[in-house]
Amino acid sequence: MRVAIAGAGAVGRSIARELIGNGHEVLLIDKNPGSIKPDRVPDAEWLLADSCELSSLEEARLQHCDVVIAATGDDKANLVTSLLAKTEFGVPRTVGRVNHPNNEWLFTEAWGVDVNVSTPRIMSSLVEEAVTVGDLVRLFTFRKGRANLVEMTLPDDSPYVGKPSGLVPFPENCALVTIIRDGQVYTPDAEQPIEAGDELLLVAPADVEDELERLLAPEEHKD
Repeated sequence: MRVAIAGAGAVGRSIARELIGNGHEVLLIDKNPGSIKPDRVPDAEWLLADSCELSSLEEARLQHCDVVIAATGDDKANLVTSLLAKTEFGVPRTVGRVNHPNNEWLFTEAWGVDVNVSTPRIMSSLVEEAVTVGDLVRLFTFRKGRANLVEMTLPDDSPYVGKPSGLVPFPENCALVTIIRDGQVYTPDAEQPIEAGDELLLVAPADVEDELERLLAPEEHKD
């Protein structure tokens, strides 16, 4: 897979190293000469250019990329880069970094963003996930599928403690993906009982999240 990353700062370089380590081709683009540091990621291609300029993206041959990641520290630049990648070059997948939480609403398909990654939202979700029991915490939104990755730590008084996961009447279009117990990851088995304190990771559309909370933790979410 060929990936172009706009923004060769610490975030962009870290993403590049990870992708290269997984066997992908990576091009790092930045308009700041001080950010062009090939020695930091020697296996990547580097391009000194403005990713908001159409001519720069033509030079980068964006039409041959499978994914474009807009990872600069400027939300406006990330939006423009994503929009150009999607509309002018037909890039199949775009990922946009959200720096300021007030701008998150802009990072949608209308601006060419398939997936937005908001650091403030992720951090707040991780904090909630670490301290809450019986509340559903949204960890990630799948923009294409209109669904969310959500987590709940099952409370002691859940009516499904000790019952096989296959007997839990999950809402329509909701799926149990993983159970985390005592630091171990378990693939859901319809015959395996779920226990108090289990972290349940589920994929669910937003409109069933409240129903899911009331199902798994009714005492915490009485009407």
